[in-house]
Amino acid sequence: MKPLPRLFPLLLSLGLLLPCARAAVPPAAPRVLLYGEQHDQADQQRQVAQAVRELAQQRRLAAVVLEMAESGASTARLPAAADEAAVKDALRWSAAAWPWDTYKDVVMSAVRAEVPVLGGNLPRRDMREAMQNESLDRLLPPAINDELKTAIREGHCGLLPAEHEGGMLRIQLARDQSMARTVAQAVESAGPGRQVLLLSGAQHAARDRGVPLHLQQLGFKADDLFVTMFGQFPGDTLPSDRTLPALHSTGGTDPCEQLKGRK
Repeated sequence: MKPLPRLFPLLLSLGLLLPCARAAVPPAAPRVLLYGEQHDQADQQRQVAQAVRELAQQRRLAAVVLEMAESGASTARLPAAADEAAVKDALRWSAAAWPWDTYKDVVMSAVRAEVPVLGGNLPRRDMREAMQNESLDRLLPPAINDELKTAIREGHCGLLPAEHEGGMLRIQLARDQSMARTVAQAVESAGPGRQVLLLSGAQHAARDRGVPLHLQQLGFKADDLFVTMFGQFPGDTLPSDRTLPALHSTGGTDPCEQLKGRK
């Protein structure tokens, strides 16, 4: 017996499932649309690329901000017909850190629609200063700091020395601040009714610890922001405004097993 096909129309009519063609497009009112993704799940980037295309077609999209490029990098001066090499050069893309094929559909969809793509991440040259910035320790409640340290520890496969966790947490928070500043500047430059989209990892997009918190410290209201997470991975437990289904989960070799195997 296969009950799902029979239930699908009912779930769709009740709004419990969204049509795939428009699943990633959020409401028109919020000024900032934040997408929290898992970097190795191709279906999530596919859905974001689709949202970029539809928002651009509706003339709602003012800019796309990426965690995957450093603050100061921009495609704003490029023509819509620019090739991928020119786009990567403008964004100072690091293929070692972020595989281009994973994100090129998001980026090129914006470029083709004449929507600027902006780097938002903390520049590498500023990381040492961030690690020494003790004021970052007081930005979040201690319980959230502990949760972030756990996420950092797990993200490093349990191999990060405990004495380095505090510095890595400061870098995480400084990166969120950098992305928030870039988003705020893009919103300020946007016309009425236009929206800025941020694509980042799930922890960076979460309402209780990530970029939304820093945007509110810059004067944004909670209603100015709309956070989308994707299901079927730990990010779907983070505070957001909606969780979209991850339609096709990408499997593969556990990177932690590979890393531990080298030690």
